[in-house]
Amino acid sequence: MSALPPESTMSPQAAPTQRLGLYDTWWTVGAAALAACLGLSACAWISLHLRVDATLHTMALFAHLASLVLGFGAVLVADYYALLCLTGRCTLSEALDSAGRLHVPIWTGLVGLVASGVMLHPDLGSALTRIKLGLVLVLTLNGLQAGLLNRRMTQRSSAAALAPRFLARGAATALVSQACWWGAVVIGFRNSQR
Repeated sequence: MSALPPESTMSPQAAPTQRLGLYDTWWTVGAAALAACLGLSACAWISLHLRVDATLHTMALFAHLASLVLGFGAVLVADYYALLCLTGRCTLSEALDSAGRLHVPIWTGLVGLVASGVMLHPDLGSALTRIKLGLVLVLTLNGLQAGLLNRRMTQRSSAAALAPRFLARGAATALVSQACWWGAVVIGFRNSQR
């Protein structure tokens, strides 16, 4: 006859652990922001020490422009959905879902811009280039908090359930994003004319 162990000695079923995602807490977003700052600093340092030939420079320029189209294009589409929501042509839920789906192309474009920019030998002694790098940093940090904001807004079911502070923060996020993207584009165009 076999005896079963008492319940107190049986190992309980381990509860499934949930993986912590990037936009789950301010702590994860803060850690990503620190990593982004270190990554951008490393890219600036590498750009000072990396020399590329004309062929690689041309390929990097093409990658830079393609990344701009991908990243900034996706940002414009996300902002377009926000405008559709504000004018009553789509629901808040549709606008947030669309913006959430666009995070991958936005981040892919931004990473592509930074990686290809390293090979374009930016003049870090130029005030305009330093301003552009500052805009890229602000854009990156703004994008991280935008992902968290999108997640928190999505958790509420309707615009009526959203506090005005969420809507104001969303509008400020979009304005900062547009200012940084357009500022970086204008400075990049101006630097290319030299």
